[in-house]
Amino acid sequence: MSVETIILDGALLTERETAMDILDRTLSLPDWWGRNLDALYDCLTDCEPPRRLVLQNQAAMSGSLFGRRLLRVLTDAAQNDPYHLELVLDT
Repeated sequence: MSVETIILDGALLTERETAMDILDRTLSLPDWWGRNLDALYDCLTDCEPPRRLVLQNQAAMSGSLFGRRLLRVLTDAAQNDPYHLELVLDT
């Protein structure tokens, strides 16, 4: 099974609404996902095909509360379900 690689710019993921729009578009999330971090985690750990997320500019995310929470969700999802998700942090 091939792994889909998706590049995300952490500098654009610091505000909730913008981040949810970007994630919805780039990850092709299902209609039911609800645009919240809990649902995002569920989608990431059960995605088909498996995905490799390359997160660029991760340091920019640390400057906002939402960015830190999103980074934690991405990291937790990758650690808890490495079959479906690989997270590559590219500063």
